Formats: sequence, C-alpha cells, structure tokens
Amino acid sequence: MVSERGLEVLRVIVQDYVASREPVGSKSIVERHSFGVSAATIRNDMALLEDEELIIAPHTSSGRVPTDKGYRVFVDQLADLRPLTSAQREAIEAFLGASVDLDDVLVRTVRLLSQLTHQVALVQYPSRAVSRIRHVELVQLSSTRLMTVLITDSGRVEQRLIDISTELDEEFLTELRSRLNNTLVGLDLPDAAARLAELPQQFAPARQPMIVAVTSALAEQVLANRHDKLLMAGTANLARTEEDFSGSIYPVLEAIEEQVTLLRLFAEMEVDLGDVSARIGRENENFALGETAVLTSGYSASGGSIARLGVLGPIRMDYPNNMAAVRAVARYLSRLLGED
Repeated sequence: MVSERGLEVLRVIVQDYVASREPVGSKSIVERHSFGVSAATIRNDMALLEDEELIIAPHTSSGRVPTDKGYRVFVDQLADLRPLTSAQREAIEAFLGASVDLDDVLVRTVRLLSQLTHQVALVQYPSRAVSRIRHVELVQLSSTRLMTVLITDSGRVEQRLIDISTELDEEFLTELRSRLNNTLVGLDLPDAAARLAELPQQFAPARQPMIVAVTSALAEQVLANRHDKLLMAGTANLARTEEDFSGSIYPVLEAIEEQVTLLRLFAEMEVDLGDVSARIGRENENFALGETAVLTSGYSASGGSIARLGVLGPIRMDYPNNMAAVRAVARYLSRLLGED
C-alpha cells in the first residue's frame, strides 16, 4: 500500500522525469522539493514504489523512472487539471471561432490541439448516421448544369455538380427545391435515402431523367462519409520525441496511419463530455501502440451526436497540461457546434 507521501514522491518523479528525461534520484528530490524529510527517507519511499512496480531503475545505481503502471497511478491521482492560461483560452476561441463550416472547424481543432500539446492530435467526425436533414438547395450554374447542396443539423455541408441532358426550367427548379425540402427536412439520413429513392416516380415521365439525376446526387451526398472518420495533425511531433521510443518509431507511425485501428481504440475508451480518459502504454498493446499514451474527451454536435477528440504521444508526456488542453478544446467545440 502506497502512503500519501509515497504518492507525492511518485508525482514529483513523474513531473521531473517528464521535464528532464533524466532518471530521478532521492538527492534531487530533496533538493528540488519541500518534503521536510531526509534523502534516506525518500529512498525508502522510492523502494516501496519500486516494490509496487510504479518506478524502475533503467540502469544500475541510477535514479528511477516511472513505469506504465506508475503513470497510470499518477493520472488517476490527478485531483484537478492545470487550468489553461487566459491567453491559451483566448487563442482557442479566436482560432476556432473563425471557422466557416464543420470541416473547417475540425481541421482547425486538430491543428490547434497539436500546437497546444506538441503531440499528435486526433478528432473524430460526428456520426452522420444520427444527423438529420436541415436544408436542401439547388443552385443553377448554367442552362444544363446544377449544383445540389445538402446541409445536416450537425453542420455538415455536401455539394455535388450534375449535368442535365435538357435545359433547366427555373420555375420547375423552384418547385423541385420546395418539394425536396418538404420531403426531406427533419429526416435522419437512412430515412432520407429511402425517400429519395421513391421520389422520381412521383413526377411525370418526361421529368424523371432530371429528377433521377438530382435524387441520385443527393443520395450520394446522404451516404457520403457516413462511416466514422478521423482527422489528424502533428505527426511530426513524434519525430521530436523519438528518444522516448525503444527502437524505431515507424511501427507507431504505421499504426496511427490506420484510421480503423485508432477508431477501434477510441471506441474502447470511455467517452465523457466533461472529463478526459487516458490509455497508457501496455493498455494500448492490442493496437500496436504499446509505447504510447492516448488522451481523449468527448464533444457534442448540434444533431445530438457525440464524437471524440484527443492526443497521442509517447508515454513520457505532460499529462496535466495535455489533459487540460484536450478538455478545454472539447468543451469549446461542443459550445461552438451547439450554437449552429
């Protein structure tokens, strides 16, 4: 059983090792931190931590470094997260607030999160399977060319260009636009796809080729990107921490290129709109990411869907800062998308 002081010793070992990448000894702990006890007492605490497999000596007569288990205990014992500075919070609001649509805001999110944490940033698109149609627009570009625009309540915008074999009739186009919105608005995506398939039969035979072209384009837009999708930024940050990986970082790079792998890992992690979940070291071995830590939080879109964002990096990372950044960005993203 680890004492309260033992947990504090573990905390400073993690913090000092993360800051310096150097094994931490009892003498440096006494010199840098105010424990009010001798180095011999700290050595005894460290021996108990080593018995619990929370720290380990990488070399004979060296200081100690945290184990995967030690990092896990450290993260679990974090009573509160270091708050972001006012400048960091203002940067989040200014950078994400300038977004023009869902794609833009998510691209900006991963860029910002990688800059705040110096890790690989990941964001999952909201699931469109639970989204509903907000609006359909038909934009005439020429006498025979049309653009179909599909907007969902999660903020997603899909566009398609289609060529029509006959000249477009502006009056009929207005009627069709109204008919499509009356039929589709408010439907979830599977129901919308089914209604689109039925629509051409409701028009005169002479109109059906045009209606088929329009409804086929809209059906593609409905079905597009319905599978889970991830955006990623900051992969180069792994190269800057190559010393934290034994051997080569290429297996890690190969693993994170597989979106299916990362989405499976995300799916196994608890999703919490108000907190941050962590998977550390050996907990990620099944995904070929046993030398990494993954921090995630949930965010919500206006359609009610919940998705995840987070960071991936070496086990030796600044957990308080990174968890605070993940939580802050997730909360702001939920507010931003909830306003759409």
